[in-house]
Amino acid sequence: MGDHQAHRGLSMRDTIAAIATARGVGGVGIVRVSGPHSAAIAESILGTVPQARVARLTSFKDANGEVLDEGLALWFPAPHSFTGEDVLELQGHGGPIVLDRLLAAVLLQGARLARPGEFSERAYLEGKLDLVQAEAIADLIESGSEQAARAALHSLQGEFSSRIHTLVEQLTRLRIQVEATLDFPEEEIDFFDEAALSERFTPIVQALEQVIAQAREGARLRDGFTVVLAGPPNVGKSSVLNALAQTERAIVTPIAGTTRDVLRETILIDGMPLHVIDTAGLRQSADPVEQEGIRRARVEMERAERILVIADATNLANAAGAAEVESILQALPQVPRSYLRNKIDLTDGQAGWIEEGTKQELQLSAQTGAGLDLLRAHLRDLAGLQSTDASGFSARRRHIDALLRARCALEDARARLQERAGELFAQDLRSAQDALGEITGVVTSDDLLGRIFSEFCIGK
Repeated sequence: MGDHQAHRGLSMRDTIAAIATARGVGGVGIVRVSGPHSAAIAESILGTVPQARVARLTSFKDANGEVLDEGLALWFPAPHSFTGEDVLELQGHGGPIVLDRLLAAVLLQGARLARPGEFSERAYLEGKLDLVQAEAIADLIESGSEQAARAALHSLQGEFSSRIHTLVEQLTRLRIQVEATLDFPEEEIDFFDEAALSERFTPIVQALEQVIAQAREGARLRDGFTVVLAGPPNVGKSSVLNALAQTERAIVTPIAGTTRDVLRETILIDGMPLHVIDTAGLRQSADPVEQEGIRRARVEMERAERILVIADATNLANAAGAAEVESILQALPQVPRSYLRNKIDLTDGQAGWIEEGTKQELQLSAQTGAGLDLLRAHLRDLAGLQSTDASGFSARRRHIDALLRARCALEDARARLQERAGELFAQDLRSAQDALGEITGVVTSDDLLGRIFSEFCIGK
């Protein structure tokens, strides 16, 4: 952690405190304290420093000796604590007034209010966690499904970090071989034995691709996938939303133009949050409210990862209906699309995929549910979810960005190897190694740390 000594020195001068449980009324509330003055604060609040790692029932008092609450006190002396510093935890009753008074008493004894994520940041700076594990704490707290929680726990336990460390170690060994050749040519090491180098280089590239695939899946479990429902009025967009959500989320009527504003619903598909956005029907309208709804629909479509273009199967048989859909398609933004034919319960159509010109369309009925299982499977495939087993790990966009930069560097390195450009080959290996180091925090900056930990809740 030598790169962070300046930041770390500034951070470690003071003692921090915060309420570590969610706001509101509860059976238990926790005030957490970390830093060099924790022992003195324990003396003041409890009258003594508790025995290490033994829960003690005691009274919590302010500076005037007034009892604020009664509960359990836990003492974790450095370095055997979450942050690596002296840590005091006061577990009292979960009322907001009680906790605020207890926190105020702690702050009066020389602590300051912790920034969001500062406890986890100190754990990272003290070498208790790497960045991936620290971020996994926040992901575990915020996980919206069992699969996402399991993936975050795997990252917290070091599975993702282990994969990165293995890649870095492989790159290091390869760099040692290459750079030794460049530094000591008299040793007659055959650097330009492309077959031997490729034998060690290729498995690294393959392992990186596997990590990228798993990281993308982990990021999907965390961030989800966004689709927008688009099409003419009265084709059943809101019915499709309700069917996917399995609840009457959107108002459905036979009147064209019922949906005027944007509706958002998040549902789970195999543990992945699917963000479905229902929009106003696209058509020419003189109604200023409907015009604004259509404008908002276009804004959402431009931001989406996928547009589900929905048509009414009963209208496609006539020229006017087909022309209306084609006119809408021409005006859509350049975002990937999937094509759905709804209301097949009113035709002789069968649920399933059909070929229509140069594109595939999914025939379904939001009313009866026919074809909805195929739609869910399609959305799952679009999101890149390959499996739902217990081997995944959570990942963030910054992790994927670093992995892709490492892949780019290795692609350059492969070209340098073929060109027999030894120094450039070694430089590309170093670039890949640095990109991977950003993931775990071996290579990072205080600015990056600030952005990462500012996303955490206070008390973590």
